[in-house]
This record gives sequence, C-alpha cells and structure tokens, in this order.
Amino acid sequence: QAQLVESGGGLVQAGDSLRLSCTDSRGTFSGSSMGWFRRAPGKDREFVATIAGTNALVTYYADSVNGRFVISREDAENKLYLQMDRLKPEDTAVYYCVARPGASTATIRSGDGLSWGPGVQVTVSS
Repeated sequence: QAQLVESGGGLVQAGDSLRLSCTDSRGTFSGSSMGWFRRAPGKDREFVATIAGTNALVTYYADSVNGRFVISREDAENKLYLQMDRLKPEDTAVYYCVARPGASTATIRSGDGLSWGPGVQVTVSS
C-alpha cells in the first residue's frame, strides 16, 4: 500500500484552477518538510514546491509556478495540498507528492532520498 497518495488531478483549460491533495496514510511525515515535483512528457522531473515541517509559513516555489501555486498542509489530517491557479498548458505533467522523515526544505528541493507517491495526471488544454 502506497504511503503517499495523490488525488485531485484532471483535465482543465488554460486559466482554470485545480487543487491537488496528498494523503500520508501512516502519518509518518508529520512535522517533516514535504513537497511536490512534476514530470512532463519527455522531460526530467522538476521541483515544484516545498513546505517546512515545523513552520508551515516557510515555503519555496519553482520560478515557473511562483505566484500561481500555493502549497499548504494540515498535519492533523496528514494532508498536503497544492492549489494551482491560472494553469498553463506547460503545467501539464504528472505531479508527485514527496517527503522524507526529518527532511529540511533543502532536502526536499534536492529530490534526494525521498519517498514518492504514485503520481496524478494534470492536463491543461490551450
């Protein structure tokens, strides 16, 4: 059973919004930094956003999504979210929830040694 499971993906038009959710089924990553990556067809994985474990006000974003995406978490429900607004066709990708016990936001951004969810498809039509 996957420990991190994403949901909320789908097919939308440019300019629309989507909210992705990630459930940490065992509560392992409560208090740890978590984040989102994405992989577009034919491209390498790309860091999207991360949120600190001890202070949810500490967040970092890729330049490509800064100002349009917002990452948040609800540890009481073992949930991580990614609110995506003003979506563009270039946002089309499989989005992955990532985490690692005790990780810092720098570790999340590096992508090293992380646990990954199975991913959820986001498709933005022009």
